[in-house]
Amino acid sequence: MKAITYSRNGDSSVLNFVDRHVPEPGRGEVRVKVAVSGVNPTDWKNRTGATGQIAFDEVTPNQDGAGVVDAAGAGVEGLAIGDRVWLYLSQHQRPTGTAQEYTVVPAEHVVRLPEGVSFDVGASLGVPAMTAHRALTVSEDGPTRLHPGALEDKTVLVAGGAGAVGHAAIQLARWAGATVVTTVSGPEKGALAAAAGAHHVVNYKTGDAAAEIRAIAPEGVDLVVEVAPAQNAELNSAVASTRASIAIYANNGGDTITLDVRPNMILNLRYQFILLYTVGDAALKAAAHDVNNAAAAGALDVGEDAGLPLRRFPLADTAAAHDAVENGFVGKVLIDVH
Repeated sequence: MKAITYSRNGDSSVLNFVDRHVPEPGRGEVRVKVAVSGVNPTDWKNRTGATGQIAFDEVTPNQDGAGVVDAAGAGVEGLAIGDRVWLYLSQHQRPTGTAQEYTVVPAEHVVRLPEGVSFDVGASLGVPAMTAHRALTVSEDGPTRLHPGALEDKTVLVAGGAGAVGHAAIQLARWAGATVVTTVSGPEKGALAAAAGAHHVVNYKTGDAAAEIRAIAPEGVDLVVEVAPAQNAELNSAVASTRASIAIYANNGGDTITLDVRPNMILNLRYQFILLYTVGDAALKAAAHDVNNAAAAGALDVGEDAGLPLRRFPLADTAAAHDAVENGFVGKVLIDVH
């Protein structure tokens, strides 16, 4: 089979397009014939060593993907050869991810794709949608699971609604019944956030974002899905309701946050940091289940009409796919494998 590998940390030039033996699944594992591999920032950061030095002699990148179950090891239940599936955290603590024609994955990280849901959607779910799910389920007064009506009467502020996680957060929050407000840096991104389903789009570069958000939510927003906590700390404290939560999943705009104690104390604000790798099995299973239900309902569509433009690459051009994500492509980068 064809595979992408690297044996040292570095820029995308360390990626190699190679031939490898088709792997065999062990106990509790399934082999998936990969149709589409999804690329996330975590994939190029792992490759560069930004998240830690390479832990294996050889690594095949990419956490997310979708395809068809091709073989199953002993002890696997609930999955059968021929099942269309999506994968999450495929390369977490393992040497091989989805940038190859066949990949072996623990069965608990393999989810059946609902009927009618495309491989493109499946390859776009893992990291972005499951991170968004976690961000939407950590508030003190909010739900721990998502379903239609779960966020009814709640106002959710999604920072950076044109990004992949922001896009999924808008879609999931809307599906769960929230009023969704998002901030963007320009009209093009605003159009994407609106296409994703945001009820209100605020351009933070052209006006008083806090005043605009307060006009929409006079009592304040109940939950913030935050991509740039340092940059937005002052805004968040200005628009948050009592007992609101700020769920932080990235460090765009700065690595250090400065918070004024008294205003945050008065509102009993909660700051929740999120990294999918360490949320725990219960949170992962809950997210996979709820995200799959949302996908089945058509709530997590991708493509420009759904607010998430797609950019595609063949497997041999995985380096260019990584570069596109690293260089800030607005949308979702997918690799066509089969």
